[in-house]
Amino acid sequence: MRSIRPLFAARRGRSTRRGPSPVLAAVGLATALALTATACDSGDDTNAGGDASAPAATGGDDKIQIPDDIQDRLKEHGIDLDQWKGGAWKNWDKDDWLREAGDFVNPIIEDLWDPDRMREAEDPDQGKGVDESDLAGDQGVTDPEPAPVDAQPVQAAYHDNAPEAGKVFFDSPEGTMVCSATVVEDPANPGKSNLVWTAGHCVHAGKAGGWYRNIAFVPSYNNDAKSAAELTNATQEEVAPYGVWWGDWVQTSDQWIEQGGATGGQGASYDFAVIHVTPEEGSGGKSLEETVGSALPVEFDAPAVSEVGTITATGYPAAKPFDGETMHQCEDEPGRLSLAKSDPTMYRIGCTMTGGSSGGGWVAKGSDGKPALVSNTSIGPVTAGWLAGPHLGTEAKGIYDAVSEKFAGQ
Repeated sequence: MRSIRPLFAARRGRSTRRGPSPVLAAVGLATALALTATACDSGDDTNAGGDASAPAATGGDDKIQIPDDIQDRLKEHGIDLDQWKGGAWKNWDKDDWLREAGDFVNPIIEDLWDPDRMREAEDPDQGKGVDESDLAGDQGVTDPEPAPVDAQPVQAAYHDNAPEAGKVFFDSPEGTMVCSATVVEDPANPGKSNLVWTAGHCVHAGKAGGWYRNIAFVPSYNNDAKSAAELTNATQEEVAPYGVWWGDWVQTSDQWIEQGGATGGQGASYDFAVIHVTPEEGSGGKSLEETVGSALPVEFDAPAVSEVGTITATGYPAAKPFDGETMHQCEDEPGRLSLAKSDPTMYRIGCTMTGGSSGGGWVAKGSDGKPALVSNTSIGPVTAGWLAGPHLGTEAKGIYDAVSEKFAGQ
């Protein structure tokens, strides 16, 4: 049986966390940021409306005060920050969700993403997948299914071998979840990027819901490639050696918001997202790119499948036989996968990575011959023999440029 859901739509974890209750840091907004809502409901078919961009509050220290007008706007949506920091963010009642893009809220909650909570995230897609019938109605061009390519562990230290890769953590009504992601260049801030590329289903539930909550990026998660047993008592520095970076702006495609589903391939051709991040703790004034040492360019005019040599996909697969704690890669020559004649044809490669690898970057030689991000993991079969990712075109570039321009000069 094959599965096309945003199949590797992250990992679900226990809804509880060890240690003290999370505490919300006082929130300081750097300018007049519109506020946005992270929400999702796998059982609600209501479409999320509005623009795909999602501004969020950024974190500060206890002395920073939230501007009155921002507080008032939050209250207009029924959000009281004192209640939020006391756990109100866990309320996923559909009547209380803020589903519009302009209502997104993602304030930093200090110490929420501790080693226990990150480690306990689990795959929500076990036993679910895409039936052959999901592919039988192809109206575009689909090449024969590729032979499986065994995912290979990335050698430690990850920072030396795949410095741009990491994990995106977030909360949904189903629990704590995780995807993979990539640090990418920011044309408006060369050498100082705070942009992260991932899948749309890692930030937004699609037509069934809205924006997820507590979205954060951890570059080079488990940098030393420790086993699950070794991570049981790991420190924050061992798990997140380059810190936890919270999303203060998120944008995905309108197509994903309007069409994306928990099962099937709906919206998969537009399943991409860009996150602008800010550090939970001080980074010494350094950007994410400066902190990790590099960022990948994004290729929006990638060649056709027949002209691409090989693609390397990177991620943290979590469903069996993997445990989600270590980084893996697959390298293969891509083929084509078409889910609907009206949608762009996707790249497809052989790869045995499983749930948790969603959103991970696909890298190939760009037009200048240097490595560039050309796609991200979106869907794959429950049997874990292949992965498919969107071809990045005009829609993807528009999202990327919009997020970059929003933070130009900052």
